[in-house]
Amino acid sequence: MGLISLLRKKNKKLLFTTPSHSGKKAIFHKFYQWYKSDISEVDAYNPEDALKEAQENAASIYGTKKTFFLTNGSTSGILASVLACCNRGDNLLIWNKSHHCHKNAGTLSGANIIEYELNYNSDWGIYEPLSTNQFENLIKDNAPKAIIITSPTYEGKVSDVAAFSKIAKQYGVYLIVDEAHGALYPFSDDLPQSAVKYADFTVQSLHKTAGGINPTALLHTNTELDVEKALKLINTTSPSYPMLATVEANINYLNSSKGRKEIESLISQITNIRKNLTNLEFYGDDITKILIKKQGLSGFELSEILFNKYNIEDERTNEKSTMLLTGIGTSKSKLSKLFYLIKL
Repeated sequence: MGLISLLRKKNKKLLFTTPSHSGKKAIFHKFYQWYKSDISEVDAYNPEDALKEAQENAASIYGTKKTFFLTNGSTSGILASVLACCNRGDNLLIWNKSHHCHKNAGTLSGANIIEYELNYNSDWGIYEPLSTNQFENLIKDNAPKAIIITSPTYEGKVSDVAAFSKIAKQYGVYLIVDEAHGALYPFSDDLPQSAVKYADFTVQSLHKTAGGINPTALLHTNTELDVEKALKLINTTSPSYPMLATVEANINYLNSSKGRKEIESLISQITNIRKNLTNLEFYGDDITKILIKKQGLSGFELSEILFNKYNIEDERTNEKSTMLLTGIGTSKSKLSKLFYLIKL
């Protein structure tokens, strides 16, 4: 019995336990159903076993040794990954402009943080992934215990994780992939290859592109390291089981025929947009990150026009380009409004 089934089960016990609202006193009534499902580790429910079963099922879906549900975002997955494989004094390689949790993870573990740089694409105002030669040279020159790469980047540029994994294994280095923006990858052959089957650790944010609620995420591992022990160092002992159940439901949806069809429909619609909006330039490896630029406009000017004239707010903008984020929940009607941009 996974978490979804457990929370649907009607409890007949009188619980003189936490949480004190007992599933009946909804102070914020709009979320009454959430209160109703909000339970703790009591014998009447035994949610730890249900969570374990749900995570084991997830691991079988992704083809990993273990998959863990996270309710503190990809940040907690990165922290746990580094804490699991790095000890004080170990070298940890991170990108010098990576998410701040990468550096925080190194600090918490006591590792020696060594920052590397990525090549800057001045035409688009973004950073390009490491080449395989750059990746191997970094490892040769710095003898790290682990290296963290961000793939995809915020703008949808993807690293050759399969090749990186072979190199890392050759040198006995743990490969940690921040795949926060790539949670859809395992469920479509038309998207970049996911890191989940190659990297030692892969972290994905369900709330970014996969339709999850903030801040649900996943940590996948293909190691025998005690990741659970690392997670206990940073996680609360009072998890939200309703939120964890949404993670289970989210994975089940992505893996369903309905979920996969939605992803394929999204890709098809964006392909059509790219084909017809010939007045715009598109870039990136991940089609769901609509990275655009317009000749004669800076990225910031384009962003301002989109917001003020077309009521479109972008996810990220730089001096050269603008990125519109899509994913599960991006409706056909929302995407159709992008055709107005032919008038830009």
